[in-house]
Amino acid sequence: MTSTPPPSSLDPAIAARLKRAADGLVPAIAQQYDTGEVLMLGWMDDEALHRTLTTGRCTYWSRSRQEYWVKGDTSGHFQHVKSVALDCDADTVLVRVDQVGAACHTGDRTCFDSDVLLPLAK
Repeated sequence: MTSTPPPSSLDPAIAARLKRAADGLVPAIAQQYDTGEVLMLGWMDDEALHRTLTTGRCTYWSRSRQEYWVKGDTSGHFQHVKSVALDCDADTVLVRVDQVGAACHTGDRTCFDSDVLLPLAK
C-alpha cells in the first residue's frame, strides 16, 4: 500500500511536467559530471527533487524505509549537485554530481561495475 506523498515546495511548473510511477516516484540517475561515469540509481518524489535542486546535495526517497535520505549524511560519501535534467519524456531525472567517495552502498565507486553482463554472440 502506498501512502500519500507529503506536500512539496517543488516549482509547480516542474511538478506539472513530471511523469511519475504509480507510487509518485521517478528514477534518478546519478552521473559523475566530469567523466560521464554512471554512479547509481535512486528514487525521487517531488519533495526529494525540490530538496536536491535547492540544497545542492542529492536527496532521495527510500522505498524500503519510507523516508528521505541525503547521500553522504551517514556514509560521508557525498554527491554535490552540478546540474539536474529531465529526460525527453520527463519520467527520469539525471543528476550530474561531483561524487566524494563511493556511490554504492557496498562501498564500490559505482553500483554498475561489479556484475557486468556481456551481450550474447550473434
